[in-house]
Amino acid sequence: EINTLRGNYNWMRAREKGVHSPLLGDDLQKIWPLIYPGQSDSASFDNALELLVMSGYSLAHAMMMMIPEAWESHTQMDEKRRAFYEYHAAMMEPWDGPAAVAFTDGRQIGATLDRNGLRPA
Repeated sequence: EINTLRGNYNWMRAREKGVHSPLLGDDLQKIWPLIYPGQSDSASFDNALELLVMSGYSLAHAMMMMIPEAWESHTQMDEKRRAFYEYHAAMMEPWDGPAAVAFTDGRQIGATLDRNGLRPA
């Protein structure tokens, strides 16, 4: 369950007009809306993740953007990692809520935990 789904949906819709692709041109409009009412939270998350991966981000990078670890109060986090999260926090709101998420693209597999610790994983 994505607890922030309504906000994530609204922010993705707000960004649609600002997305451009020289490769796709006017055909880019065919993918909108990326997330639509009635779609499950998992399907919504998957569509947003796919957009990031198809835009050139690695799967791990995209997952770290969408489900960041609890970095703001992590005093022992190295500066490069902190800078990564701080930079991407301005680009995308976190998708909070799942206790744990496993992901794969058929070549790479990974998992991440909920940064809020609302449920046991």
